[in-house]
Amino acid sequence: MDFLRPRTWAEALDLKAGRPEATPIQGGTDVMVEINLDKGRPAALLDLTPIPGLREWSREGDVVRLGAGVTYARLIGELGTRLPGLAQASRTVGSPQIRNRGTVAGNLGAASPAGDSHPPLLACGAVVEAESVRGARLIPIGEFYTGVKRNALAPDELIRAVRVPVARGPQYFSKIGTRNAMVIAVCSFSIALHAAERRVGTGVGSAAPTPRRAVAAEEFAAARLDWQGRSPLDPEVARRFGELVAGAAAPIDDVRGRAAYRTHALAVLARRALGWAWADFRADSGADSGADSGADGDRGSA
Repeated sequence: MDFLRPRTWAEALDLKAGRPEATPIQGGTDVMVEINLDKGRPAALLDLTPIPGLREWSREGDVVRLGAGVTYARLIGELGTRLPGLAQASRTVGSPQIRNRGTVAGNLGAASPAGDSHPPLLACGAVVEAESVRGARLIPIGEFYTGVKRNALAPDELIRAVRVPVARGPQYFSKIGTRNAMVIAVCSFSIALHAAERRVGTGVGSAAPTPRRAVAAEEFAAARLDWQGRSPLDPEVARRFGELVAGAAAPIDDVRGRAAYRTHALAVLARRALGWAWADFRADSGADSGADSGADGDRGSA
């Protein structure tokens, strides 16, 4: 197995173009586990950790641009108010050691249905910034997942950054696992209230071949919530929302849980998450103005 270690982004793109079979790594928290368990041995590893620009994030208007090397730990510590749903999901990833190494971009590259960052990225409407020697392109998150552990990247492309809209209303992430910490999700769910647009975003994880939105549930909630008067959440609306989220899933039986349990659990998670988010929206008279008051152009680097 060859080990490639570029020092610049341009060099990384050149190496990937010449060795499209090379597997990129940042923290290596997914790739190295696969190798150590003998579940796969890449022909080459392309180590992106020495490239300093990938470890930076910036706020550009209403979007946070997360470099591919920004870790979960930094996302939690530096971006919790701007990207609350993604920060909540990041807190559930592995152990502190994993959070200090792992990245959202690495989670995207692995494209596991159970990845914790996928539901909040879907709920927020994130965009993946991919690049090759042929040029750069933007991939909407809903088009990124193409199958079990498969994504829309071309063989010569690398993820340079992830563009995530700044929260403009309450966001929540929750998951169920076989224990309380350091666990792969049996199922997971994320919600984002896009208050100014009177729109609801959702993300479902570990309950289908790919992470996915619950579009029917989004449309139902957006139409039935009292955005203007902010009246209490109707229990029937919450119940039906949960049913529609569960109906969007396509779970299987496996060692972590049965399909029927996943379906039931998703309905409960969705119902509760909508209740939490709506309670926050009702309590915050400034929800329409956004969850973050930081100025445009904020930057962060390692």
